[in-house]
Amino acid sequence: MIVITGAAGNLGHHVIASLLQSVPAANIIAAVRNPAKAADLAAKGVQVRQADYNDGASLDSAFKGATKILLISSSEVGQRARQHQNVIDAAKRAGVALLAYTSILRADTSPLGLAAEHVVTEAAIRDSGLPYSFLRNSWYLENHTENLAPVLEHGAVLGAAQDGRFSSATRADYAAAAAAVLTADQPQAVYELAGDQSFTLTQYAAEVARQSGKAIVYKDLPEAEFKAALVGAGVPEGFAALLADSDVGAAKGGLEDNGKQLSALIGRPTTTMAEAVKAALAK
Repeated sequence: MIVITGAAGNLGHHVIASLLQSVPAANIIAAVRNPAKAADLAAKGVQVRQADYNDGASLDSAFKGATKILLISSSEVGQRARQHQNVIDAAKRAGVALLAYTSILRADTSPLGLAAEHVVTEAAIRDSGLPYSFLRNSWYLENHTENLAPVLEHGAVLGAAQDGRFSSATRADYAAAAAAVLTADQPQAVYELAGDQSFTLTQYAAEVARQSGKAIVYKDLPEAEFKAALVGAGVPEGFAALLADSDVGAAKGGLEDNGKQLSALIGRPTTTMAEAVKAALAK
């Protein structure tokens, strides 16, 4: 019995879609805060159980009968360490054979501020004594492509990454990797997962220009100015600060990796940046 936490989210849905290719729906548990948001999963025969990272009793109920758990990191930055600890404690009480966790690329040496809570969570999982796998994901291609409207409107990709390279892959790519780990007989303890092809934001802007037929450039900004631009576009200040910090981390090499563990794990090349741009422009 495999439990996916945060299953109502984008990544969770992709993981379950990948699992359904080889695992009976009845053997998959979608642990979600609001079961109504997982009605599509229930319709496929997946067990939907209510679970809240802040509520240990709900986690105990959701994990009943579980043999493996995928802890998809919480979206509540700043609350993650505490929430993840609740999941770890419940997983330990359930006595699962594997606790997999979606972390960040090279968490222990990453220059990104986002890595801090992942480092704490990884340490807590190690300390739990449970068998574990850390899925250290690089950037999502969707982080680049999901907000193309202002780029096309203003003719510019904004950032603070300088010439830093992004080894990005799609959520579906990372989800396929998670499914492979959850169904493996002897998964590794740590996977550094990233796209096969890395690119700079200048190259990304050029690709958007090529496919859209519009003049698009990359405009590199100081971290504070990029944060201010994000806030001006309606991004909450705290999240804007993390995004700007992540770009600075990318400039230091924090989101580049050429190991190709992701494509090896999923048995196919990862989605390219050009393919992701094409899909985003077609929407």
